[in-house]
Amino acid sequence: MAISASSGAQGTRYRVLGAISFSHFLNDMIQSLILAIYPLLKGTFQLTFAQIGLITLTYQVTASLLQPLVGFYTDRHPKPYSLAFGMGCTLVGLLVLAVAPNYGVLLLAAALVGTGSSVFHPESSRVARMASGGQHGLAQSIFQVGGNTGSAMGPLLAAWIIIPHGQKSVAWFSLAALLAISVLWQVGGWYKRRQAVMGRRVASHQGLHPVLPKRTVVLSLLILMVLIFSKYFYLASFSSYYIFYLMHRFNLSVQSAQVHLFGFLFAVALGTVFGGPVGDRIGRKRVIWLSILGAAPFALALPYANLAWTGILAFIIGLILASAFSAILVFAQELVPGKVGTVSGLFFGFAFGMGGIGAAVLGKVADLRGIEFVYHVCSYLPLLGVLTAFLPDLKQHAE
Repeated sequence: MAISASSGAQGTRYRVLGAISFSHFLNDMIQSLILAIYPLLKGTFQLTFAQIGLITLTYQVTASLLQPLVGFYTDRHPKPYSLAFGMGCTLVGLLVLAVAPNYGVLLLAAALVGTGSSVFHPESSRVARMASGGQHGLAQSIFQVGGNTGSAMGPLLAAWIIIPHGQKSVAWFSLAALLAISVLWQVGGWYKRRQAVMGRRVASHQGLHPVLPKRTVVLSLLILMVLIFSKYFYLASFSSYYIFYLMHRFNLSVQSAQVHLFGFLFAVALGTVFGGPVGDRIGRKRVIWLSILGAAPFALALPYANLAWTGILAFIIGLILASAFSAILVFAQELVPGKVGTVSGLFFGFAFGMGGIGAAVLGKVADLRGIEFVYHVCSYLPLLGVLTAFLPDLKQHAE
């Protein structure tokens, strides 16, 4: 894949977006394997739900703490080839996971994968914005849909390959990491050439909005973080415990439950496609409003549904919620113009952190009160979407 540094051709931008989205697909597919093989790890190492939650917490908090720092640094000192380095950390973590002899080494593997994500996501988001041609929401959606599709594939691949063949078969997925490293090295070459052609600051200063009062910016960022909390805390109940919920409530097998998890994650991937470009057309505030609060009635109904309706409601919830992140991220980038890496790192990191903390907290709740209670409590989280009403209208400020 030879990628030209010229930014004038429409095809060039889409080739870069396709490459970074494909890399995101491979990255998040690998990461989702950790979540998908939790039943295998639980049986092999005799883990509690709280210990499973701690694995997710280790992975996601590692990424959460490092991503803002990576984004802040690369805003000042761009590192085009850091994308390949980050994927290398993920590769090492994957191999460690395949041979981990005890729980402590499992946590080390999770931390290595989290470190890889901390480098990959802020810089990849910057590349997507550089290649957007001004359609920032569309570019972020193309980037995000790769990751969400990869996350959806993880449970299926785990059901087909890892569950039947055991923990060591995880090592086969190192081939996917090597492929991603190859693609990202070439993306890094385009990134470097683009800097030479356009100058280092172009990517960070595309599509600036007039500066809002500092108080408005801070309040808006806090609201966006609360919305991220509601979205990712709720999604943690699915990514870490949906399999166990289906197995407990409906007596499904591990493989059948993983197929249901794929259905939910596929809906998340599908919803991601619409959030960014729709936000470009109708405004990101409206998309955020609909994607968080719009999921509330379906979330409230889920704990009372039978198996068939559980699958349908989970699909609808995933579809609606997924449209939020691209809109939230671009909204935040426009609130703080010129800080693409810092803002991307902050929001990716916060999202990962909320997912990790959510997994740990909900695991403890599941141990104490049962897995069904988790879904009753979490069903109220989308109601926090009402806070979107307090966000400024950036289109008005741009006029």
